[in-house]
Amino acid sequence: MDIVGKTVIVTGAAGCLGRAIVEHLLDAGATVVACDRDADGLATLADGRDGVIPRTVDLTDAVAVEQAVTEATKQAGTIHALVNNAGAIRSCPLVRVMQKEDRLHPVDLWRDTLALNLDTVFNTTRAVADHMLRGRVKGTIVNVSSVASGGNAGQTAYSAAKAGVNAMTMVWARELGAMGIRCVAVSPGFIDTDSTHVALSDRAVDTLRQEIPLRRLGRAPDVASAVLHALANDYLTGKVLPVDGGMVI
Repeated sequence: MDIVGKTVIVTGAAGCLGRAIVEHLLDAGATVVACDRDADGLATLADGRDGVIPRTVDLTDAVAVEQAVTEATKQAGTIHALVNNAGAIRSCPLVRVMQKEDRLHPVDLWRDTLALNLDTVFNTTRAVADHMLRGRVKGTIVNVSSVASGGNAGQTAYSAAKAGVNAMTMVWARELGAMGIRCVAVSPGFIDTDSTHVALSDRAVDTLRQEIPLRRLGRAPDVASAVLHALANDYLTGKVLPVDGGMVI
């Protein structure tokens, strides 16, 4: 896909990765419909940048997502691509063995983590894919997954959600490929973002650096450039692209 002049929806656009993806798309000549529930963050993202259409929406609400996509098409016209970047890292062991009370993984945390990382991808892709099919658009869907999809200790819900994202990527590539719609996942390793440092102690981060062949955490632009590659390569679909500094070999 030649991204110049195309319209791309990016979810989770107000966060660290989302901002990098939006900036790379704008630099490549795209118009970006930036979706997030953080209205203030979207305002700063759009400030002074041409080509950004901010859209405040709760992506866990399927009806709200359908309405947002409909409004986006009225404002921006045809949607050519979707980048499902919205999500949040949540960590908690299945059983907190060092605690005397409240030892079990909270059910509410399980459900919230799945909603933020799995439901958001389903809701948005469902609405955008229908728009593409109705308009006979040969579009592209890029899902941001994680190396946690392989199973990270202490991240039952997050790992399950990202494994689900990978599975949906493959399903949608099979379902939509005959209509010219590609679906690819980009799977970052440990990226130097605020959410990573909230989820992990400084000691854990230092240990990880030593385990990564490149001896550093990834940066948001590393992920953004991989997203642009997935959008650009018209013979790439149904695959999960690792962006992890060689952590998983």
